[in-house]
Amino acid sequence: MAYKALYRTYRPATFKEVAGQKHIVRTLQNALSGNKVAHAYLFTGPRGTGKTSMAKLMAKALNCEEGIGQQCNVCANCLAINDGTHPDVIEIDAASNNGVDEVRDLIDKVKYAPIKGKFKIYIIDEVHMMTSGAFNALLKTLEEPPAHVVFILATTEPHKVIPTIISRCQRYDFSKVADIDIKQRMLDILKQEDIHYESRAIDAIIALADGGVRDALSLLDQVIAYSGDHLEENDILELFGLAGTKDKINLLYQIARGDVQGLLETLRQFTIQGVDIKRLVSDLLDILKDLLIYLKTNQPALMNKVTPEEADQLLQALDSQIVPDYIDALLKAQSDFRYVANIRSLIEVVFLKLSRHAKQIETPMVKKEGTKPISKETPSKEPSKEVPQETTKAEEEKDAPEEIVFAPVNGKSDTSINHVPKIPKPAMKQSEEAPKTTIFEELANIEQGQPNPSIDFSTIMVTPIATSGNKITIDDENIIKIMVSGLKDDKITLMNRWSELHLINADPDLGRYAALLTDGRPYVLCKQVLILEYDLQSLVDKINIVENQPVLQNIIKVLLNRAVLVYALPRSECMRLKKKYLELNQIKKLPDRKTLTINVEGYAL
Repeated sequence: MAYKALYRTYRPATFKEVAGQKHIVRTLQNALSGNKVAHAYLFTGPRGTGKTSMAKLMAKALNCEEGIGQQCNVCANCLAINDGTHPDVIEIDAASNNGVDEVRDLIDKVKYAPIKGKFKIYIIDEVHMMTSGAFNALLKTLEEPPAHVVFILATTEPHKVIPTIISRCQRYDFSKVADIDIKQRMLDILKQEDIHYESRAIDAIIALADGGVRDALSLLDQVIAYSGDHLEENDILELFGLAGTKDKINLLYQIARGDVQGLLETLRQFTIQGVDIKRLVSDLLDILKDLLIYLKTNQPALMNKVTPEEADQLLQALDSQIVPDYIDALLKAQSDFRYVANIRSLIEVVFLKLSRHAKQIETPMVKKEGTKPISKETPSKEPSKEVPQETTKAEEEKDAPEEIVFAPVNGKSDTSINHVPKIPKPAMKQSEEAPKTTIFEELANIEQGQPNPSIDFSTIMVTPIATSGNKITIDDENIIKIMVSGLKDDKITLMNRWSELHLINADPDLGRYAALLTDGRPYVLCKQVLILEYDLQSLVDKINIVENQPVLQNIIKVLLNRAVLVYALPRSECMRLKKKYLELNQIKKLPDRKTLTINVEGYAL
């Protein structure tokens, strides 16, 4: 038997099982018990909030053999509606049946009496997709249908439904389902499926679902396919490119301490892991909101993201007076995302500005079990719970920033600005006095910890980045093949060296290509192809232009020691293909790794 998705398997069978929407359930139940059934209903609201499920429950309540308002789920009518085989419950997808001819055919069949039940129920989904001609053809029938017919229209965009249709229906607005209702529904399902879970793993799924029960169950289905019968927060973070709560708290500590090096390293690690910067900022805002709530009320029950212990530690590190400034800065960054091409650079600048207000106190780092903190602990007079790493005096002097003194500008003032880290001079241009090294030698020097000499780019022939031209195309089937043949160790090696692309940012020609690459993240790497993930479609288009491939491939060859085709996908496509891959893996329909042949349209591998 074919596998059935969780949201279909556990679709509500009675009004009592509906998650949220209590006001709608109560109204419909009262109408049914008083035998005040309308001839047409309009269900509106966000996706996955129960519109179609409620329509089917109405169909059962009208046709159940135990009487109107009942949903026994035992009689022939209830079972047929559950299976989708009832002849008197007709579901129509208006997205594909939106023309006048289809509506006229529906009107011709409306006059016929029910075959099996008491009522004929027409459920028209995505009704806003109907044409104006189809709407007009439906008007008269919708206003005065036969006594045995009930129309239930469902849409996510009620503003696209013409007013004359809306005025003929009882309208019910479905709202996003509360997190607590989604959580209760998920816990019931996990109990029935006998699956163990971490509480924060469930919270992470609920945050991604954004008020949609169907989305929550689809995500849960995907995570179960990935992690088996034990759900852990790390699985969700890894699968959907998210950062854990502890990682976000550590990031706030680094900002509070003014730990610029640790801050930039944390952001680099997030980029390597494929963390969505926009969601990271949104989650940081939720944490800061929790801090304000805790500060004003001291009520842990009102917090969603952090525990009281974490809140106490954060408030020791962050000046409570400056938390609103953090929130304002992050809110402004959110609004600025749409104006910039490089989101990571924008958020780095925002965090660096916030770190200027560093508070000079000890701030404990929150660590994951079995991992080391990304940044070093700030020295403190009081003993720390962490075991400090021993450093020699030479290492301390090496790590200490050089200090310079600025003399007064006008020569009159006695004040000067001290303790400012000296900005390193830009690398000198190549000359006869400067020793020439190739980019390969430069990277080898970095691995050995040697200082960076100037770089000779003559090994790579550079052409201007093309913004139009023939593009490479790889279809879903071949991308799945690339994912099957992916080389995990090679991808890790590439991600570890990805930051080395910044070495060539200063070059006026090659630096443009380096910036284009660093705006993306390695998604999949096989023997022949590297797929990069991007937030912006304009960057994807540049990568996939055939004319840009020679320079891109030569740059990657420096890091990988072999030439590969460089291909780009937007983040939304990466998420879709990952889901498709997991579904094929679940039903054991992935192609055989040993017999793969990858075909690329517009380019010969």
